[in-house]
Amino acid sequence: MQPPLEQNPHQVYPAHWEADVVLRDGGTARIRPITTEDAERLVSFYEQVSPESKYYRFFAPYPRLSAKDVHRFTHHDYVDRVGLAAIVAGEFIATVRYDRIGKGEAEVAFLVQDAHQGRGVASALLEHIAAVAREREVSRFIAEVLPANNKMIKVFTDAGYEQKRSFEDGSVHLTLDLEPTEASLAVQRAREQRAEARSVQRLLAPRAVAVVGAGRAPGGVGRTVLRNLLGSGFTGRVHAVNRAFADDLTEVDGVPAHRSVVGIDDTVDLAVVAVPAEHVPAAVADCGKSGVQGLVVLAAGYAESGPEGLRRQRELVRQARSYGMRVIGPNAFGLINTSEAVRLNASLAPESPARGRIGLFTQSGAIGIALLSGLHRRGAGLSSFISSGNRADLSGNDFLQYWHDDPDTDIALLYLESIGNPRKFTRLARRTAAVKPVVVVKGARHSGSAPPGHAVPVTRIPDATVSALLRQAGVIRVDTVTELVDAGLLLADQPLPTGPRVAILGNSESLGLLTYDACLTERLRPLPPVDLTTGATPQDFREALARALADDGCDAVLVTAIPWVGENGVTESGGGEVLAATLREAAAQAPSAKPVAVVHLEIGGLAEALAAATSTAPGSAQPAPGPARPSRQGVAGPAPGPGPGPVASPRGGPRRIPAYPAAERAVRALAQAVRYAQWRRQSADAGRVPEYDDIDEAGAAARIDALLGTAHVDVSRGLALSTDDACELLGLYGIRVLPARPAPDADAAVAAAAGLGYPVALKATAPHLRHRPDLGGVRLDIASEAGLRRAYTELTGALGTPAEVRPVVQAMVPRGVDTVVRSAIDTAVGAVLSFGLAGAPSELLGDTAHRLVPATDRDAAELIRTIRTAPLLFGWRGSAPVDTAALEELLLRVSRLVDDHPEVVSVALEPVVVGPTGLSVLGASVRLAPAHARGDLGPRRLPSY
Repeated sequence: MQPPLEQNPHQVYPAHWEADVVLRDGGTARIRPITTEDAERLVSFYEQVSPESKYYRFFAPYPRLSAKDVHRFTHHDYVDRVGLAAIVAGEFIATVRYDRIGKGEAEVAFLVQDAHQGRGVASALLEHIAAVAREREVSRFIAEVLPANNKMIKVFTDAGYEQKRSFEDGSVHLTLDLEPTEASLAVQRAREQRAEARSVQRLLAPRAVAVVGAGRAPGGVGRTVLRNLLGSGFTGRVHAVNRAFADDLTEVDGVPAHRSVVGIDDTVDLAVVAVPAEHVPAAVADCGKSGVQGLVVLAAGYAESGPEGLRRQRELVRQARSYGMRVIGPNAFGLINTSEAVRLNASLAPESPARGRIGLFTQSGAIGIALLSGLHRRGAGLSSFISSGNRADLSGNDFLQYWHDDPDTDIALLYLESIGNPRKFTRLARRTAAVKPVVVVKGARHSGSAPPGHAVPVTRIPDATVSALLRQAGVIRVDTVTELVDAGLLLADQPLPTGPRVAILGNSESLGLLTYDACLTERLRPLPPVDLTTGATPQDFREALARALADDGCDAVLVTAIPWVGENGVTESGGGEVLAATLREAAAQAPSAKPVAVVHLEIGGLAEALAAATSTAPGSAQPAPGPARPSRQGVAGPAPGPGPGPVASPRGGPRRIPAYPAAERAVRALAQAVRYAQWRRQSADAGRVPEYDDIDEAGAAARIDALLGTAHVDVSRGLALSTDDACELLGLYGIRVLPARPAPDADAAVAAAAGLGYPVALKATAPHLRHRPDLGGVRLDIASEAGLRRAYTELTGALGTPAEVRPVVQAMVPRGVDTVVRSAIDTAVGAVLSFGLAGAPSELLGDTAHRLVPATDRDAAELIRTIRTAPLLFGWRGSAPVDTAALEELLLRVSRLVDDHPEVVSVALEPVVVGPTGLSVLGASVRLAPAHARGDLGPRRLPSY
């Protein structure tokens, strides 16, 4: 029997169960535990539920709740009786509760208001109540559902949990095993993707937009947005809103004028809020009451301005979400959608970019302006543009969800100053990068730093580690905004290269050699440059490019061009249009699709002419219909007709040949494409997490519980295990650490050596002496007692007393390469597995590779091959190759340990000596801490404020 409610220690309100979630239609709801103060809300909610839904819930007509019902449904001990509610605008829209009926088993029941059925509310509640149940040691749910209640049956059967189903006494009896499975996780993430993509889609394609803060007189932020909306040819309806409008004012710039959004007799989907920060709460409240779906908040004065601004920003998000709205901003620049069906420019950009295939996200308005200008100047078009400002709500994660399935977007470019959820970002980026390129430039790269306006968790993971994890996810990370544009231009229209072999041709030997050297620097394989001489004509370029594209020995072509000498002996600096036409012609007639880029110096009109070939604006020329051929994206498009004409793009339209004013920029962009193409080819086989028969997972769990249960643990620092405890725990996962015997005096050292057998090593283990070979704290190959006593005297004489030095004796192992294997958990990123060579390579040069846990066999193989000093493992300069298979197995065993047991917050194996056959782990440290919830594996939730 459970103790009375007032005596139950778990009665304390579990605030960590509160969560904001995105529903199937893109709106939001608040999920929280039901409390005793919710009686009126519960009664009001129940009154709005149809008799049919009430019948499905109680299996009988149940028109109203009795006082006893209300008391029972609002009084919980948060252990054996738990109730959660989904709330919008302060009112319940759905409830779920469980009641424990046995050991590890509870009965669960849902009720969803009819007006909100079909929004995925019950599915979200099931995820959260299941997580609560697991926390309270409930492992199974029992549900009784009437056969006619198909919607509820589908919620259970589609959840992905292991389940049993039977028909008993006129009802469907369901038993759900709440342990997460691959299927349940896949279901959860698929729902997350659809919901978050939908929340973006309905902001980018609104039927009606209200500009709140549009002034009566021209000028000002609100009026600028209104002008840009109208100038873009927006296909929906526009309303101007300002509390200062006179009662008799009916129009502004030809659109209806209103004093409040509440007074608009129209369904407004998007509101651009262009009022000062102190007036934003009133505007948000009006929008929420009117059913607006999303906000673009342009106002500054939020988290970037200090603690009071941060409080104001958090309240903005809470207020918007309470009405089910998403927020872009505050301090945002706006959003643009160039689709012909929408033509939305709800931003401060005076001109909409040309329509194209690039999706652009930026957290900075200033950088957004620069990117828009740079892309426009080089002829690139966009599908959509978003400048999120302080990214208090909608972030790059949401837009990656949207762009993944967006048929109008072929490449995603992102300028990020902070990554609020790095683990989720890498997961989403990997998913998107598998079908279209994702290019990222990261500002504020110093570890733990972020712009003042970005309220994100501080991560201890260095930027180099984050960069490695992004590469693992297939993200193309560049260093500058210029490189972002350079890579975007090449990837947006050119096919992906099938390898690193690059043909170089042009009319300048010097420029060709510069390009050749740049290719070598970027680890490409350039062919000897073909010099067409300064007398080359556009026709010579055409023929040379055609030969290169037909050559099976090259995978990409770089054309270098300087002004050439014409027939009259005058330098032709204005013949760019002619050269562009010949290059397009050669590329169009190539027998296979290979990327082409141009490096040019002072050839007027060339870049513009090459860019003009890609125009997708209304009225632009399209390729003539012809037989389909495979494209870079795997989508068939019409091939160009014979003769001169635009190059077929991956989508079948005209394709730009990107032009660059410097060889290094063109080569760097091409190298990014080569590496991404290689990742794409390999990503289909991500590898597997192997099983090992000798791993004792249950024994390790029991040992961890015992260690944490018998020691006082500082949650912030964890529990550092003794050497013996660390070795015992690692041994349960098949990781043997070579024993090291303490030697507090010379006699103890001799006794230890006698037990281990000569030759031995004598080591100083004091923290200030570790990893300091320059201090002589390690003596190797000691073959006798006399030699050991002499080494002991020398060691302690040079470095301090035995108590200060902490000597140990260890058996000698075969010579090999000293390496380091580590794993650590960061609250934002999760568990990370790291590998490098011991000593200077990893400590001084940072030559360390990283992968997210759980690591697959392919991840382990890549880890040891991607460090710059990897040749030392594979027989560098005639040395014997080491046993990399044994090293890969060790990495995988460490990965399994930290993945199976989240209480293991850090592992360090150092050094690990890898020989020609086998390896030896000479030192190990392990730290434990109470397990924390891994946010990316838990139920769906928005970042909390």
